[in-house]
Amino acid sequence: MLYGAIEAGGTKFVCSVGDTEYNTLDKISIKTTSPEETFKELLQFFDQYKDKLISFGIGSFGPIEVDINSDKYGFITNTPKNLWKNFDFIGTLKNEFDIPMYWTTDVNASAYGEYHFGNGEHASNLVYVTIGTGIGGGAIQNGEFIGGISHPEMGHMIVKPYGDSLKKGNCPFHDYCLEGFASGPSIQHRTGVRAELLDENSIEWDIEAYYIAQAVLNITYTIRPELIILGGGVMNKDNLIQKVHENYLKVAGNYLEINDIAQYIVLPKLGSEAAIKGCYKLAEKALSN
Repeated sequence: MLYGAIEAGGTKFVCSVGDTEYNTLDKISIKTTSPEETFKELLQFFDQYKDKLISFGIGSFGPIEVDINSDKYGFITNTPKNLWKNFDFIGTLKNEFDIPMYWTTDVNASAYGEYHFGNGEHASNLVYVTIGTGIGGGAIQNGEFIGGISHPEMGHMIVKPYGDSLKKGNCPFHDYCLEGFASGPSIQHRTGVRAELLDENSIEWDIEAYYIAQAVLNITYTIRPELIILGGGVMNKDNLIQKVHENYLKVAGNYLEINDIAQYIVLPKLGSEAAIKGCYKLAEKALSN
């Protein structure tokens, strides 16, 4: 018996199969192009295991429809990736695999992985924020995702521009949101240089840390989690987490006391495996839903 896991990111899909002990047995990475091209490769991969798959856990870029009573449940909805707007993800997958599926955001999947196997293993609540091609956040309280009529959109919280600048970010929906200032593409938009190629001594990393620190503070004031995990490709930059710690203490003032900032704002223990591990647990959860 195998679980299927799909981490559907805006840049790439990671597809894997794992056993009921959450060990990965096979995995591929597929470039995110059109739904037709991407799903062709996805289905070819999982077809090898069709007789053994018992459920899927899927974490997708969004926005997505997670209300099971909605006619568009399982759809990717108003995404900036035009080819994927109003794409019936779950319906397309169900046409080939009529097995239970758990459908959520990619950042929720990462949060679930860290909650069960990573830095949140001994916590009752946490928030996971991914900072990469896009920015998103997922919150868990006592093993359940926090959300209302839909999933949270932490990446679009409004933040204050750095210094005296009133220059707008590059989000197509909002002038001054976190994603428009702190995502990988926004760094390139601001500097003309890809984030991973920026010198580690560039002031841009202090600017980046300032925006991330504001987001962490907003999350702290709103949810008061035990810890906040910062993942995604942008956070791979050396010393960025330390800069976030420093900026958080500056923007927070003395309103709330944090005993150990290095234990409160952390990197994912599972690294890039967080979402896949989370998807295995979600696939298991799908069997009991």
